[in-house]
Amino acid sequence: MHRACTSLSQAGSVGGRHFTKWLLKSSGRAMVSSTNQRHSTKVGAEPFLNGTSAVYMEEMYKSWCIDPKSVHVSWQIFFSNCENDVPPGSAHQAPPLGTHVGRNLTPMFNLSPATSPALGGYLDDKLIDDHLAVQAIIRSYQARGHLVAELDPLGIMYADLHSTYTDRKGQPPESVVRNYMLEEADMDRIFKLPSTTFIGGKEKSLSLREILRRLENAYCRHIGVEFMFINSLEQCNWIRQKLESPGITELTNDEKRLILARLTRATGFEAFLARKWSSEKRFGLEGCEILIPAMKQVIDKSTELGVESIVMGMPHRGRLNVLANVCRKPLEQIFTQFAALESADDGSGDVKYHLGTYIERLNRVTNKNIRLAVVANPSHLEAVDPVVQGKTRAEQFYRGDGEGKKVMSIILHGDAAFAGQGIVYETFHLSDLPDYTTHGTIHIVANNQIGFTTDPRHSRSSPYCTDVARVVNAPIFHVNSDDPESVMHVCKIAAEWRATFHKDVVIDIVCYRRNGHNEIDEPMFTQPLMYRKIKNTKPALDKYAEKLTSEGVVTPEEVKDVRDKYESICEASYQNARKETHIKYKDWLDSPWSGFFEGKDPLQVSPTGVKEDTLVHIGKRFSSPPPNAAEFVIHKGIERILRARMEMVDSRQVDWALGEAMAFGSLLKEGVHVRLSGQDVERGTFSHRHHVLHHQSVDKATYKPLCHLYPDQGPYFVCNSSLSEFGVLGFELGYSMTNPNALVCWEAQFGDFNNTAQCIIDQFISSGQAKWVRQSGLVMLQPHGLEGMGPEHSSARLERFLQMSSDDPDYFPPESEEFAVRQLHDINWIVANCSTPANVFHILRRQIALPFRKPLILMTPKSLLRHPEARSSFDEMIENTEFLRVIPDDGPVNNNPESVKKVIFCSGKVFYDLRKARKEKQLDESIAIARVEQISPFPYDLVKKQCMKYPNAEVCWAQEEHKNQGSWTYVQPRFQTALNGTRDVEPGPAPEQTSLFSKLFGSRKPQLKEPESLLLHPPTPTLRTISYVGRPTAASPATGSKMQHLRELAALLDDAMSL
Repeated sequence: MHRACTSLSQAGSVGGRHFTKWLLKSSGRAMVSSTNQRHSTKVGAEPFLNGTSAVYMEEMYKSWCIDPKSVHVSWQIFFSNCENDVPPGSAHQAPPLGTHVGRNLTPMFNLSPATSPALGGYLDDKLIDDHLAVQAIIRSYQARGHLVAELDPLGIMYADLHSTYTDRKGQPPESVVRNYMLEEADMDRIFKLPSTTFIGGKEKSLSLREILRRLENAYCRHIGVEFMFINSLEQCNWIRQKLESPGITELTNDEKRLILARLTRATGFEAFLARKWSSEKRFGLEGCEILIPAMKQVIDKSTELGVESIVMGMPHRGRLNVLANVCRKPLEQIFTQFAALESADDGSGDVKYHLGTYIERLNRVTNKNIRLAVVANPSHLEAVDPVVQGKTRAEQFYRGDGEGKKVMSIILHGDAAFAGQGIVYETFHLSDLPDYTTHGTIHIVANNQIGFTTDPRHSRSSPYCTDVARVVNAPIFHVNSDDPESVMHVCKIAAEWRATFHKDVVIDIVCYRRNGHNEIDEPMFTQPLMYRKIKNTKPALDKYAEKLTSEGVVTPEEVKDVRDKYESICEASYQNARKETHIKYKDWLDSPWSGFFEGKDPLQVSPTGVKEDTLVHIGKRFSSPPPNAAEFVIHKGIERILRARMEMVDSRQVDWALGEAMAFGSLLKEGVHVRLSGQDVERGTFSHRHHVLHHQSVDKATYKPLCHLYPDQGPYFVCNSSLSEFGVLGFELGYSMTNPNALVCWEAQFGDFNNTAQCIIDQFISSGQAKWVRQSGLVMLQPHGLEGMGPEHSSARLERFLQMSSDDPDYFPPESEEFAVRQLHDINWIVANCSTPANVFHILRRQIALPFRKPLILMTPKSLLRHPEARSSFDEMIENTEFLRVIPDDGPVNNNPESVKKVIFCSGKVFYDLRKARKEKQLDESIAIARVEQISPFPYDLVKKQCMKYPNAEVCWAQEEHKNQGSWTYVQPRFQTALNGTRDVEPGPAPEQTSLFSKLFGSRKPQLKEPESLLLHPPTPTLRTISYVGRPTAASPATGSKMQHLRELAALLDDAMSL
């Protein structure tokens, strides 16, 4: 309507021939000539020919002369009548009803007031305003209809600010339409529907009353949709069509019976557990049982659209039901978890509602095979989100699924956690990044309208718990859980949206929690009114069964039969579960590595040294500009770096960046996939890596040397991440879980920043294998070292990683040829602080060479990246070389070890400071310096060997970190064990350091036991102790003063060199 009015107001002429002027100038009969014939009609009888419409009419006439079919039927009739001498006032005739209006065409009758029975008078401004108001009303329902939708099955929803649908009786709510309200007299007027709505179906015009009714049904009943903020017209129109098309929500009777059957199983499962284990925590799904049919609907539709594998993450609520009825995990395995049985596997295990699983099964609805994985997770809500995304991305990569058509992720959320946990925001912001996207995730929120005991008014500032999803233009579908058919409809839309646009989508199932936070919690303490209402609310299954019964879809007998049948299935599985004598953690593995462990010696490590030709080839490729160097303009500084690298290769030496690149490149040659991710990793925080070269005059033109080493090499990804630690580290952990034959590395910008990802470190990386029998070879690269850069750029908090290491400080394992690999096998992760590029080369390659997988926490240097002494020879990296857990002193101290007065053990960068100080004080023959490169698991055997080599030397540990930080508290008891054999208790405090407890209760001498291990490692005749050299205790990791830093370093070196 607006476009038509605009067209009428524009001026113009038709080829010098003015049809309307000619008509208007004639006092009696206006002669209209066309094809040399003369016809006439009274112009005064056609009063719509006013000044504003004349120009438009000229255009129509010209088009009609060229091709009569190019104009609307009404114009065809008018011009034809004019030429056929019709009686005055009768030239215009209305076209047949339902006549199609072509694109950019305006019917002639649109130029006249629709209310006028005869086409008299001028164009009515009210007609234009009314049509525009109707369009505004339609848009307002699309944008704000969700505000008044009847979403809450309890009727108390915080965001449901207005009257319910049934109270409005067709009157549009003012909060939605605002000032677009028309009069009651307008309700039966017919209005043309704009192209931005689909409520008419095949009808192009509707009465205002019918327009409002259809909009209410689409947007204000049990589905409320937020989508008008999306900045894509195509996507908005797609959603409109899925919601507004008449009859689009209708289901067949078979589909309704399927919903009933699934809802019966979901409800029956919870009821069965409640009867059998009434006092057990299980975090049941009562109040949101529709979640199970909803997930199955998403899976069915996605499978139909080509998805073959789905990775799922979820909180503990409803987990057992999802495992049983969505994944179809054997009920016996679930019921066995309620019994207090011994485990048949290693590991400490986890509670049943944290466990994951992996299932391959036939989807009976689509008759296609589907793989379902539920990722194990801790109680830390939403922490699993990025892990799921990383695992999904890895599966897509290994399947060659570059568009996400075969593998997808579904993440379930709670309402309080979705709004409250920042990791949700971090994960959403990975959704569209090229190196992190999973091409669309379906998020399902089980919106209990409460978080433990806190209601939404105190747990979020936004109207909805899902508002965080708006930042990535994800449509949000709110739906009432007590309307199963509406839930199925939005689930179908969500699956189709993801398949069509490959973007995230949110389903917010507004429900309630029938019990407390868990089954033994009393919710009436804090939400008495809410839970009084819940007690009086029928379960969704009962409501839906009554509805279908009243519709004649099912009979009461059929409803009972479905319930009884599932009850008998549960009972039979329960009886089978009672026969089990052990539980098996491996039954709950979420990422099985088929074929990886079979046929391998669990204690056999592949060699990590490589041929020198390989080193030279990789080094030269890595040090060379792009092949089309004449066209590819690189920075002058990069040219200098490449020349320096080439010189090192020619001299058979490597620095840190070259050693790392050779580790990556040699693995790539073997077909191993390598992925390096983190903030600024492409260049490197300290401008040392430069794995991506940028054309200096062409945007997005890049060259990655490590991607062009060999024609059949493994794929190499180096990815600058978003400024997120929690989200990206979780993502890379999930990526590493999918395939053991890949080196996945995450680098912190500075090691200090890893503590914003502490949840992933504590709950997943350090303990994942013990809890969930799930291995990972993830590498964490942590820039670490006190170099006067202040408290936040000095420490990767080495002490925290060591504190979580699971080896016993009082136990010296039996020495054998497999000592080192057995230690690695038994520990939860590896912590290292290397001092040479060669050792970094070997330890990275060892991650793949091991017959199992362990996370590697690697402290990496800053100043050593360019330190002239921090270089390694090819001789330390070629065949028959390996990672050195301890690097002994190779200087003059070896000439007469008995005369050495002090042996200093250290780790990392401080070695170069100590060596320089020793040289300046000319103590090369009196002080030995040994480097502990692998701190955990502790190299008892090599430390013992070094101490025995210098029998008369004082043993000390030197570190640059403060005494209550760094390695000291970890290595001290282990040094005592290495020096003096396995011990039962720690020695008491020295007299001058008597503790408060000793003063109050008295001290006691250490009680030494003599276990079998003492026979292997007998104590020395006189106990040797280890002393500490380093900074004193402090609350802050480092000083912010450069002068203070230098004073502390000088004191450390003086103390270390004192004899």
